[in-house]
Amino acid sequence: MALRTTVSAGVLRNWFEFRVNNAMTFVTTAFLCRRRPPLGPMPNEDIDVRNIDTIEKYRSYNRYFTRAEEAKNKPAWWKTYQGWMEKEDPEHGAARVNIGLPRFRPSRTNELRARRQTMKENKLNVELERDCRLRTFKISLDRVQETWEKSSGPFHIRRLADHYGVFRDLFPKAYFHPQIPLRICYSQGTSGDVHYGNQLTPTETASAPMVSFNADEGSLWTLLLTSPDEHLLDNEAEYLHWLVGNIPGEAVQAGEELCHYLAPFPAKGTGCHRYIYILFKQEGRINFQEDLRPPPCHSLADRTFKTVDFYRKHQESITPAGLAFFQCEWDESVTGTFHNTLNMREPVFEFIRPPVYHPPQVKYPHGQPLRYLDRYRDGKEHTYGIY
Repeated sequence: MALRTTVSAGVLRNWFEFRVNNAMTFVTTAFLCRRRPPLGPMPNEDIDVRNIDTIEKYRSYNRYFTRAEEAKNKPAWWKTYQGWMEKEDPEHGAARVNIGLPRFRPSRTNELRARRQTMKENKLNVELERDCRLRTFKISLDRVQETWEKSSGPFHIRRLADHYGVFRDLFPKAYFHPQIPLRICYSQGTSGDVHYGNQLTPTETASAPMVSFNADEGSLWTLLLTSPDEHLLDNEAEYLHWLVGNIPGEAVQAGEELCHYLAPFPAKGTGCHRYIYILFKQEGRINFQEDLRPPPCHSLADRTFKTVDFYRKHQESITPAGLAFFQCEWDESVTGTFHNTLNMREPVFEFIRPPVYHPPQVKYPHGQPLRYLDRYRDGKEHTYGIY
């Protein structure tokens, strides 16, 4: 009898818990399914989706773009993504300031007129027609380079700089169009030229390069080389590698060397580092006494630098006009730079696997496999790990 009572009580308890759980689930589901009416009209509420063919067609991209701009500028009762981001970060999406030289674009009408005239002359050129037909026509790459630098080159360089985060790290909330082409060469050939993100080795960049640019007579310039990825203690700081001020015209060697050249020293295990050249145009002669580092400047604390602070200090007298940058990764010469030039231990940020240890070779190896002698061969290629 007691067993029957216990079983009945257990069944009733399970049945009661089941009913309570079902009731709680129903209440929770009803609460979640309760929908409040929207605070205003929903997007595309006036469109009859059952009759798609009756909807007006845009018929051109320009009309679609115009309608889209009108819809974007209309006020909405809901909070947009931009509104949420502005609440979290007030500077999100803020327009950047152009701090470069003003660009005077020629008249579009004159450009089209000159292009039509060139095409007309090319059609009447018999030698050009013959060279094109025989596939012997040659294009001057120097002329193509010159045309690119004068037309769309500054805009392309700015896009590359944005891609590599140059303006984000050196000039927060600002940018400029590099209108003065910089030609920087570390060697006699073209393999040591600095372009816009190409890779060079620390060995190739051990000494100061040859720098040239087109400058008017009587103008003054400032040349800066900095690295935003190299600082060992502060992620927001940079290391100054070279600074030359009051450069007369194109003669970089005749300028005031405020900080002598220091070779790149990317630490081992930290990947590629950016090294950025910036050319500033001066309004007049500047007293750089506060920025002078007496040679030899081998202290990393003295070379700690911030480009934005340097620009803000002299922003009334200098304007960024040229840009070029390259990337470097560790090689054996960096060890010499740390030990001999900077007089410090070399920091290493990667695991160095030690060589495989083998006990001393015995003359009569008993109980050893047949490949025992392969471990002690003089050749560099070992076969004991193959089979």
